[in-house]
Amino acid sequence: MFAAIWTAISATLLLAGAASAAGCAAVTFEDVPFTVCAARPEDDIRLFLRDDAGEILGTFDRVEMQAQTDGRAIVFAMNGGMYHPDRRPVGLYIEDGVESAPLVTREGPGNFGLLPNGVFCLTDTAARIIESRRFADLNPDCTYASQSGPMLVIDGALHPRFLPDSDSRFVRNGVGVSIDGTVFAVISDKPVNFHRFARFFRDALKTPNALFLDGKVSRLFVPEIGRRDIGFPFGPILAVTRPAD
Repeated sequence: MFAAIWTAISATLLLAGAASAAGCAAVTFEDVPFTVCAARPEDDIRLFLRDDAGEILGTFDRVEMQAQTDGRAIVFAMNGGMYHPDRRPVGLYIEDGVESAPLVTREGPGNFGLLPNGVFCLTDTAARIIESRRFADLNPDCTYASQSGPMLVIDGALHPRFLPDSDSRFVRNGVGVSIDGTVFAVISDKPVNFHRFARFFRDALKTPNALFLDGKVSRLFVPEIGRRDIGFPFGPILAVTRPAD
């Protein structure tokens, strides 16, 4: 299925005449539709939270405008981590090498506190997903980082708390990194439980590590296919950009 997913994404890019190696495609796994967006380490993968005035962006429209001020265009974007009611990140957040929220390693309420959780870490040349307590030990140098939870896949194993027959189903989104460094940003297009969502990353995308970003509020923006999910403003936003035409 991994090869089929790349074939679908490549076909989408050719039809769109895209100027980036990144792109998105519809994929079905166990009768559940997903949209998979993929990017290589050399693509411009980044996180957005605030504008130049310090105001939280919170919407795809505002992120698109922020990118345009830098001469960039959005390839795809999705919500990029959990946030408080005022939309500040719940856990570690780093943007352009500046940490604005600290790492949280203690167990706590909600999905974020369902340990193990993890950190999506971007450098100039690579992407990694690292379990939070290991991240604290390693203290890697991330240009961008967003902490969320729970981990979906940890070194090839599903999170131990996930149940195959759980009836807790929501539209969910997450991010995984393959062995070759490909970043997969995924949203379920129908409600799905954690176990099936995690299996999609492990069994279809072959990502040894994957991280849950959120549920219920999950949304995706892909200009090339005319998709712009709407809803209330949120916190961090994960996006891939390319040079504007």
